[in-house]
Amino acid sequence: MFTHLSHYLLAATTALVLIGGTGCTDSARGDSTKTSTPEPLPISTWKLPSTLTFCGEAVPLDIPEVRERAEREFYLNLQTPGQLILYIKRSARYFPVFERELTSAGAPEDLKYLSVAESALFMARSAKDAVGLWQFIPSTGRAHGLVINDDVDERRNVVKSTRAAIAYLTAGRTANGSWANAAAGYNMGHESFRGSRDYQKAKDFYELYLNEETSRYLLRIAVIKHIMEHATEYGIVIPERDRYQASATRSITVREAISDIATWARQNNSTYKDVKLLNPWILGRSLPNPTGSSGWSIELPA
Repeated sequence: MFTHLSHYLLAATTALVLIGGTGCTDSARGDSTKTSTPEPLPISTWKLPSTLTFCGEAVPLDIPEVRERAEREFYLNLQTPGQLILYIKRSARYFPVFERELTSAGAPEDLKYLSVAESALFMARSAKDAVGLWQFIPSTGRAHGLVINDDVDERRNVVKSTRAAIAYLTAGRTANGSWANAAAGYNMGHESFRGSRDYQKAKDFYELYLNEETSRYLLRIAVIKHIMEHATEYGIVIPERDRYQASATRSITVREAISDIATWARQNNSTYKDVKLLNPWILGRSLPNPTGSSGWSIELPA
């Protein structure tokens, strides 16, 4: 009796499973016909522009490997919109200074984008002890007249470091023949760049096989320039009122040591905080006697 019942239950269960299974299969098949194509990510609809330039020199995007390298910088930058927003916000503070100094030196304005690539327009310090908006290492900074010691680091002086960067880049162009080559030399050293160029018997940055950092460097700058100049095309809208403006300041020339900056600041109707924020090249709480006859030029709120 139990055997017959067991056979009956097994048969009934099998029938239900088959019926249920068929129903699930039909349902799944029905759902699959309703699947829609997902919307593409916005970044996948953006394409590298047909032309890129740097200091009036065209980037040869018709060379496939150059275009591929440029696309790498294009998409990597676009996938970090927060960083791009900060570039644009900070540029309102520093670009007017860069542009004034570049125009005064007769150098192209595009050189200002090197500072964006170097430091993100932030008073950064690298693992190699490169410091400031233009990321000078100590030896190169001192070679271009910047004071660098325990009390003062003029790599963090916006005007003086910008002038030093322009001088270094101009020397690179004179030595190596183009602004593209000068920018590559800024990254790896002009002498090292010239050595690579001579060894490979090539004249142009785009013809050379270089280390990864330098091979990316100029293309990254050209892409940053393009995105910052066409930010709204990529959905990045930063009204002027939301950008970081430079503070209005007055300059005081000091021709002697300052033993206590906080006291000196109060005597000049300011605060220690203001002095440090407006003069990031002052490293401590005092200043030694200035080098040369020009004295220290200290910015205070207007």
